[in-house]
Amino acid sequence: MSRGMGRGGGMPADLPPTPVERPQFAATRDLLPYLWPRGRPDMKIRVVLAVLALLLAKAAMLTVPLFYKQAVDALGAKGGAAATAVLVPVGLIVAYGVARLAGQAMGELRDAIFSRVAQHATRAAGLDVFRHLHRLSLRFHLERRTGALARAIERGVQGIQFLLSTVLFSIVPTLIEMLLVAGVLWRLYDWRFAAVTLATVGTYVAFTIRVSEMRVIHRREMNARDQEAGGRAMDSLLNYETVKYFGAEAREAGRYDQALAAYEVAAVRSQLSLSALNVGQAVIIAGGLVSIMMLAAGGIADGEMTVGDFVAVNAYLIQLYVPLNVLGFVYRQLRQALTDMETMFALAAVRPDVADRPDAPALAVAGGEIRFQAVDFGYDPRRPILKGLDFTAPAGATVAIVGPSGAGKSTISRLMFRFFDPDGGAILIDGQDLRAVTQASLRDAVGMVPQDPVLFNDTLGYNIAYGRPDATTDEIMAAIERAALGPLVASLPDGLNSRVGERGLKLSGGEKQRVAIARALLKDPPILIFDEATSALDTRTEALIRDGLIRDELTTAGRGRTMLVIAHRLSTVVDADLIVVLDDGRVVEQGRHEALVAAGGLYARLWARQSAEPQTPPEPAPSEPTPSEPPAPSTDDDDDRIIP
Repeated sequence: MSRGMGRGGGMPADLPPTPVERPQFAATRDLLPYLWPRGRPDMKIRVVLAVLALLLAKAAMLTVPLFYKQAVDALGAKGGAAATAVLVPVGLIVAYGVARLAGQAMGELRDAIFSRVAQHATRAAGLDVFRHLHRLSLRFHLERRTGALARAIERGVQGIQFLLSTVLFSIVPTLIEMLLVAGVLWRLYDWRFAAVTLATVGTYVAFTIRVSEMRVIHRREMNARDQEAGGRAMDSLLNYETVKYFGAEAREAGRYDQALAAYEVAAVRSQLSLSALNVGQAVIIAGGLVSIMMLAAGGIADGEMTVGDFVAVNAYLIQLYVPLNVLGFVYRQLRQALTDMETMFALAAVRPDVADRPDAPALAVAGGEIRFQAVDFGYDPRRPILKGLDFTAPAGATVAIVGPSGAGKSTISRLMFRFFDPDGGAILIDGQDLRAVTQASLRDAVGMVPQDPVLFNDTLGYNIAYGRPDATTDEIMAAIERAALGPLVASLPDGLNSRVGERGLKLSGGEKQRVAIARALLKDPPILIFDEATSALDTRTEALIRDGLIRDELTTAGRGRTMLVIAHRLSTVVDADLIVVLDDGRVVEQGRHEALVAAGGLYARLWARQSAEPQTPPEPAPSEPTPSEPPAPSTDDDDDRIIP
């Protein structure tokens, strides 16, 4: 993408992600600490009890065919007392039922004990990835689609749930049971029974793994296409208004259908390979079952085995093949879950571009002096944005940053928040390099009012108090009055409990900006940044600012605090203590308004051009204005808001 994002410079959308090499089955290794969490002895006890319940369940189920065999032999025996002929089979049948019940009960007890461990591990892993995504730099999030990230986390969490709830107590127990059954058959009958059993199971497992590994390719393709479709759908719905503006519903539907068609092809291929796998598994199981039953029939013909033995062999095989059949499904799901988990844990392994130093102290703000020292920066090394930027904002002063579009104004605010680190030079607050202090303390000391605030789909009160959730109602209302939001709140039937909609779309642009101003004032930080914070306000509200009705409130609230005001409309910054004029990433002028106008430089030309603009709204400006063209006027559609 050739054009830059934002007014302050370009952000390429096709930069590669930070490469992370991960070995095979790394996701399983990443999951182990969540199963044996530090500082949680209760979870460790649950794991031990679940394993004991598992062993008891398998031991109980191993005796079921033996009771079955003895009951059949007792029923077929001739002679003996009538009471014995009745009581012995009945007792064996009861013992058979009790053993089966005990096996199932132990299995359910195992699941009940382990469920809390599984849910805690799922919650902790998902939370860690979520927190890590917030620690990653802005660059990472600008290169990713929000919908795709959400789907990756969702599928990863589901993969963990499947792995813990099904695989952990299905694959390993089945393999243990297979060895025990082979040992019992060898001990009771003949080594050939054990050999056929092991050969059948071994062939089945090898075939399942081989074909399932081949199917992983189709599954990954399905994941990629599903993620692409989900990302396109999310992106389109988030930009619902833009789609409507350009009548692009059919185009968006076509792009979404294109992604779904690719998913359809991958899904069909996956199903065909699944059918081939199922047929192969059925052939192997049928061959093993026929072989071992023929051995048992031969033993009966030779008088070495009874009918009860024949029944016991069949019961062992059926008992083994039922979970073995599930093993094929479980392994396929396991590979699928591991693929999904790998995507999620790979996100957690991405290294942040901006990270705190191990010994970084908290930022200590004394006066709030901000100094840019020969700062160089570019979102793409091939296109520098700031070129040796050098200026100082004195402590407690209001400093305006102005200049034509693309001069690098908004990039300054991103660097102030350490969304990025400069390529050269340094940014200092009270003499402290921002790279040497913790990001949390920096962002706690700086408040931000962006040009295009994005609000949470929650209540108006929640959004205003977001920067300071413990604020009292009186403090919230005071911030509302300072931001000229009082009339809006009074006009809403639900007041502060009114929901603002997705990204605040129920509010007008000017109302969202005033919410952002109220939010920043309520946070009450020692440094405030206004990034064209009045660009969406109407002429009447801007007149209020010029007349000082709002400016006085901001000045009062900002007394003793440093304020950076990034502005396109120069009329909003004429009273600033210092105006810094940028052009092409460099400071070309700085001083107070009167001195800059008198100097006749770039600022004077910008002021003359904006002063000459008509009071009535002119024709819409082009979507891509050049620095030599006047900026398009901003209007506030307060009367068209959706919230009544």
